[in-house]
Amino acid sequence: MTIRARVAALQMVSGADLDANLDSAARLLRRAARDGAELAVLPEMFALFGVPPATQTALGRAERDPEGRVRRFLHDQARALGLWLVGGTLPIAAPQAAGRSHAACLVVDPAGQLRGRYDKLHLFDVEVADGQGQYRESDTFAAGDLPAAGPATVNTPLGRLGLAVCYDIRFPELFGALARRGADLYAVPAAFTRVTGNAHWLPLLRARAIETQSLVIGANQGGIHSTTRQTSGGSVIIDAWGRVLAEAGYGETCLVATVDMGEQQRIRRSMPVAAHRRQSLTSDARR
Repeated sequence: MTIRARVAALQMVSGADLDANLDSAARLLRRAARDGAELAVLPEMFALFGVPPATQTALGRAERDPEGRVRRFLHDQARALGLWLVGGTLPIAAPQAAGRSHAACLVVDPAGQLRGRYDKLHLFDVEVADGQGQYRESDTFAAGDLPAAGPATVNTPLGRLGLAVCYDIRFPELFGALARRGADLYAVPAAFTRVTGNAHWLPLLRARAIETQSLVIGANQGGIHSTTRQTSGGSVIIDAWGRVLAEAGYGETCLVATVDMGEQQRIRRSMPVAAHRRQSLTSDARR
């Protein structure tokens, strides 16, 4: 495991123009690489955001092909810049899901090889007191399936990477399951609404970092996308003690921080939370 490393959270204000969004992502990735990042995380829906369902469905069908434009973009960027790249999310058509897509998070290594994929488990079907009022993610997305072995992790030079997306951070049991699979750090691409993000984004991410004693990289959308859709920004890098190492406001930006994975291991040894956990509380068994 790399003891000290540089990691990046990339914050965007993506819209309906695929070309413009990919240009912005490429610009931020170059900044991350110039600043010495070894791993970079793009936000949720980085390539296309706030589009009609038919447009999103069409992209999902195109990206079912491993040579789809957005997937190829991720592979090319990772290889050209020598980065471990967590590709936010992009729609990939779901089999037998009546035109819906999975919100897929792809992990690509510096050789441009796909090393892992996570399909968002928890879909955002809620009411929010903002200009949009109601969100029905399940109208256009299908929830991912949890493998029998548990949620997927990816081995990287920084340690074992766990993946979660946006609304997932409200479900600590997912992070607990990833921790039991040995996760050392978490990437969280997101597009939190302005209302919910301003209230809950940072407290939830700090809680997930503290309870798992792990590095958390939260890459959020951060701006005005339409007359009804605003996101909260505040992309953040948090260490295993819950300290905020870097934090954004609104707007497009690239956060880079140096992390000490050796210190993380010392925290875990001095307070061995995982060893103290009562397994009866984490079991699905019913009495």
